[in-house]
Amino acid sequence: MKQILLKAWLGRGWLACLLWPLAQAHGLALRLRWALYRKGLLASEGFGVPVIVVGNVVAGGGGKTPLVLALVKHLQAQGLSVGVVSRGYARAGHSTLEVGLQTPIYQSGDEPALIKRATDAPVFVAAQRTQAVRALLAAYPATRLVLCDDGLQHYALRRDVEIAVFDDRGVGNGWLMPAGPLREPWPERQRRGLDLVLHTGQQPAFEGFSSRRALADQAIGADGRTVALGSLQGQRLVALAGIASPDAFFDMLRARGLTLDQTLAFPDHHNFESDDLAALAGQTVLCTEKDAVKLFSMHGLPSLRLLAVPLAFAPEPAFFAALDARLAPLLSPLPSRHGHQTT
Repeated sequence: MKQILLKAWLGRGWLACLLWPLAQAHGLALRLRWALYRKGLLASEGFGVPVIVVGNVVAGGGGKTPLVLALVKHLQAQGLSVGVVSRGYARAGHSTLEVGLQTPIYQSGDEPALIKRATDAPVFVAAQRTQAVRALLAAYPATRLVLCDDGLQHYALRRDVEIAVFDDRGVGNGWLMPAGPLREPWPERQRRGLDLVLHTGQQPAFEGFSSRRALADQAIGADGRTVALGSLQGQRLVALAGIASPDAFFDMLRARGLTLDQTLAFPDHHNFESDDLAALAGQTVLCTEKDAVKLFSMHGLPSLRLLAVPLAFAPEPAFFAALDARLAPLLSPLPSRHGHQTT
């Protein structure tokens, strides 16, 4: 034990080592909870349609929502009626709600609003994802498949396909929270039936499918007009982002030859106020599409030129082929593989 702790202290940081007992307790609690679902002592609920859960094993954003957008469009292109559920992180209230194009962002959350606007699929949010699925299917009984944005650890929702998304952080120091970034033990979580692993970064840390992340060629204004990104080269620009990795957005802008006089990084899911932008009056400001769903709807927005730069996200074709192979038998009445209700 002393050798293990010494090695950890040298390789993983002193703070992580101090938090190691808490991480161990966290791991025991996770394994107990998992066992209770496996034994049927805690119930998981199915709804008679296939459910795909897209989530993280690592805390923080890793590209879940861009993947959900890509999945919805991929499935819609096959003629499938797809619905999306989410907890609606950082939204006000806990009620079950259908997200419409005019739903205030503070009620829906930014990511559900983005999904609705980008796909026009039915999107429901609720404190418990099972509640959201129940409401979605009641309102849209022709739904053939449900996508859950986040929720790998929400075992109360029976799922048929589990997809874990990783960025360039990989699994970090490999320890559970709070000593590390892991929500669940890895690679133990993978052995428990995870179906697909998708890497959204440039340097995958282990085996899995890859994806391409790049900025779209067109920026979009609040009025819907588009501006060629290349036409902004040589101009003095400001960039802001309230996402998990703001620097990644700024770096992609610079890689497209844009000059950023100023960058403003806000916390993920930041609720913007006019004061955040007051000093930017008269400037051209670039933001992410996720931030734009809030910023474009703000009242009293200072006089500035605000442009959203969408992300062009494309998993490799082999990822979609593997997904389609798993979905083919599930689109007929078969029981969920990840119900956690049997041994």
